[in-house]
Amino acid sequence: MSWYIGKRLLLMIPTLFGVMLITFTVTQFVPGGPVERMMAELEGHGNGAEVGAAASLYQADQGLDQERIEQLRQLYGFDKPAAERFVEMMKNYLLFDFGQSYYHHRSVAQLVISKLPVSMSLGLWSFVIVYSVCIPLGIRKAVRDGSSFDVLSSSVILVGYAIPGFVLGIVLIVLFGGGSFWNIFPLRGLVSDNWQELSWLSRILDYLWHMVLPITASTVGSLAVMTLLTKNSFLEEIRKQYVITAWAKGLSEGQVLYRHVFRNAIIPIITGFPGSFITAFFTGSLLIETIFSLDGMGLLAYESVLNRDYPVVLGTLYFFTIIGLVSRLLSDLSYVLVDPRISFDGMGER
Repeated sequence: MSWYIGKRLLLMIPTLFGVMLITFTVTQFVPGGPVERMMAELEGHGNGAEVGAAASLYQADQGLDQERIEQLRQLYGFDKPAAERFVEMMKNYLLFDFGQSYYHHRSVAQLVISKLPVSMSLGLWSFVIVYSVCIPLGIRKAVRDGSSFDVLSSSVILVGYAIPGFVLGIVLIVLFGGGSFWNIFPLRGLVSDNWQELSWLSRILDYLWHMVLPITASTVGSLAVMTLLTKNSFLEEIRKQYVITAWAKGLSEGQVLYRHVFRNAIIPIITGFPGSFITAFFTGSLLIETIFSLDGMGLLAYESVLNRDYPVVLGTLYFFTIIGLVSRLLSDLSYVLVDPRISFDGMGER
């Protein structure tokens, strides 16, 4: 086991390096970088030039002398060769120093921390709801396979899966957000403006009240995959000989399902639990955050790419790549924890 973990940790180094090298190389060829953006502002083009055509950004240097342009390049560190900048960036990233945002003029770490509450709220609640609903529902569907309940529930969750989250979000806003029908739920932010003045119980209720619509929009589409995975996994185990033997011994349904079947059937579901749990804290949904005016990681990532804010793009990519690699390792290790038949001890001898 220790050999396998050490090998996986060592393999993370070239993987991380390759991801960062490819992304850094791509950013060198993307037109309309931070220098061109600043030149456009100095020429009076304003922020509109940031989202305009790349050609208009490069035309901005016609009114600036070469000395001023070199000063801008030095300000953003583009006066150094690309290879030197990459090496220096990776040295800083090893110390988790992600630098300053070009666009927000703040530390990248502080900027990410300020956006995490929104993404954590969306991700964590979606994670809890998906697992707490899909596993019991999938078990019930497996037990009642082919029944009217199975057919009806499958139809409902597949319809939800077919509807994109942002479309469902718009429908929920129209229905319950003061559109053409009922004004029940708020449409902006995680909490109300007077949240600080509320009691602790009122604060909790206010927060939950704000999260109903975005969580519903982001969760419904995820229910189908996990539910059907749970159902199929339990169906496969229920049909095995040891389960038939357990039924023949006169064990109750609960004893058969949760004492004998559950441990084996839950393996495909539970192995993805560590990765899903970790990524739930850091992922963001651009469309959901935009529709419900939630300033989280998804919106930050979109704005960073649009504004060529390379420290934010590369810094967050570095951090989230590490999170993804670690979560993959934890998912593999969870196989050993839930299934004693699996072992990595002999892999180092090959």
